[in-house]
Amino acid sequence: MTQHTDWPASPLQAAGRAFDLLTTPPTPHLFNGTGFAGLPDQDLDLPTLRRILMAAATTPPQRDAVWRELVARSLQGGQDGRTWTVLAVGLALPGLTRIAGMLARGLRGDTADLDAEVVAGFLLRLATLDTSGQRVLGRLLDAATRAGRRARAEAGDHLVVRIDEAWPAAPAQPWGHPDCVLARAVAAGVLDRTEARLIGATRLEDITVADAAAGLDIDPHLALAWRRQAETRLAGAIHDGELDHVRVTPASGRDPVAVRRGFARAARTRRRGLASPIVAAVPRVAPEPMAP
Repeated sequence: MTQHTDWPASPLQAAGRAFDLLTTPPTPHLFNGTGFAGLPDQDLDLPTLRRILMAAATTPPQRDAVWRELVARSLQGGQDGRTWTVLAVGLALPGLTRIAGMLARGLRGDTADLDAEVVAGFLLRLATLDTSGQRVLGRLLDAATRAGRRARAEAGDHLVVRIDEAWPAAPAQPWGHPDCVLARAVAAGVLDRTEARLIGATRLEDITVADAAAGLDIDPHLALAWRRQAETRLAGAIHDGELDHVRVTPASGRDPVAVRRGFARAARTRRRGLASPIVAAVPRVAPEPMAP
């Protein structure tokens, strides 16, 4: 007799379960590290690959090389492509979970709809990403952050994110202070923390690009190009008003129940559309959803 188990309502939780099911030995879903700097010349199970990619010793170019291959596998089409799409979400799950948690601050109750928007942003970008550039995973996570931020804004809420880690406390005014601009850019997903720190260190502090590059364990020319691209992206976000409603202080005076309900209405359709492909990618190993 087949045992039925509820499938998680949240796409993030569903992706985590699908990843676990797809990578439980014995599994054909492995990644051969031969030819990839920083990886051993052997087949790696994907949980091990994820740990390596998250390790501080893994450099941005090494991480990019692996993610270019993962994106290519996702885009190959057919059942294999769908499976690798789910596996890519699973490999990015620590970052996606962090983003969803950051954006959920101030919301009460079920946040599955927010999770759906975050995953949707990731998947939409995955399908169109030009992998020739740098920050392959970073750009996917940027898209996830922006999708979640837009969903909250469309529901009538202002995104409010507190920057706790390695940032000075933001003064109430002026919001145009460089530190505040960088903090808001990180909160909005325009920059990642490393890019913001690189810009802050080399533009606001007496630190050379060469010294900053040494701290990141990358070539100074790469650091300079990385900073240039990040600053171009930041300038575009400022020009387009993407940071106008991003704050770094706690929210107050909002009705969280009304916000949550409005948000749920806006995102429910997409959540339903996302859960099905994740389940469909593991038809032989995933537990069937329990009938209502």
